[in-house]
Amino acid sequence: MNVSQGVFILLSAVVLIGAAGVVLHRNLFRAALFLILSFVGVSGLYILLEAELLAMVQLLLYVGAIAILIVFAIMVSRQLMSPQFRDRNEQWVGGLLVAVVLFAVLAFILLQVNWPTAEAAVPEDAIAQLGQALVEGDQFVLPFEVASVLLMVALVGAVIIAREK
Repeated sequence: MNVSQGVFILLSAVVLIGAAGVVLHRNLFRAALFLILSFVGVSGLYILLEAELLAMVQLLLYVGAIAILIVFAIMVSRQLMSPQFRDRNEQWVGGLLVAVVLFAVLAFILLQVNWPTAEAAVPEDAIAQLGQALVEGDQFVLPFEVASVLLMVALVGAVIIAREK
């Protein structure tokens, strides 16, 4: 086993432990912290795959924005942070059933692939092409702007909901 395989196994363990902590932890605040751990592990996997741009986007958007927004939403909702609050998930059986079905579908799909697959050549100007596609009018500028407006509306809505009356 070489170093990259060891790092992959370590990062995979971090992601799986974080995901299990999100699902299994009873405290919502600590579950959000486990979510951040899982996101950081996924970012490490992107670095291992030499996709540094995706790793930075993962860190900036998911860890830096979405997960921190979740943590703030949990902290400002007084009912969730009180020690008397009892959270129960009555739908855990359905969730487990859906997870098992999705795992079976993914395993079936992965078993259909003839391994190992051939590596695809990455163009030299891949980042420039991605940037150009995000700002050109006939490609991804509309979804990019819709996502930014959606995030802004979510932020304003969170502030309005959290505001004292």
